[in-house]
Amino acid sequence: MAPTFAEIAKSDYLLLTTFTKDGRPKPTPVWAAADGDRLLVITQESSWKVKRIRNTPRVTLAVCDMRGRPKGEAIEAVATVLDKAHNGAVYAAIGKRYGIIGRVFNVFSKLRGGMRNNVGLELTAAE
Repeated sequence: MAPTFAEIAKSDYLLLTTFTKDGRPKPTPVWAAADGDRLLVITQESSWKVKRIRNTPRVTLAVCDMRGRPKGEAIEAVATVLDKAHNGAVYAAIGKRYGIIGRVFNVFSKLRGGMRNNVGLELTAAE
């Protein structure tokens, strides 16, 4: 039986799979923080996953380990690239969700220009 969006949201690592224009899957392990009925992810604006999401918002999510090895069945979801004005809120959610490790990640990410070079992704369950 496929897991629910809420069950997947509890995982430390998520396998976010985006799709190329010709439909090929491109999986990437990510950290995500729940914010109501959505998940928030921070990533580089120039990353291929952002480019693929801008082409097609369809993604799948699955529980995985830190190396991206799936630990269960994937579910369909929808991804939206957020405006950079949301970066502070996404960083705050990641810091809260992952504790000290998340806060250290945030500091180093911001020192490398994260507020300028990164964007937030909003992941919601497919309807």
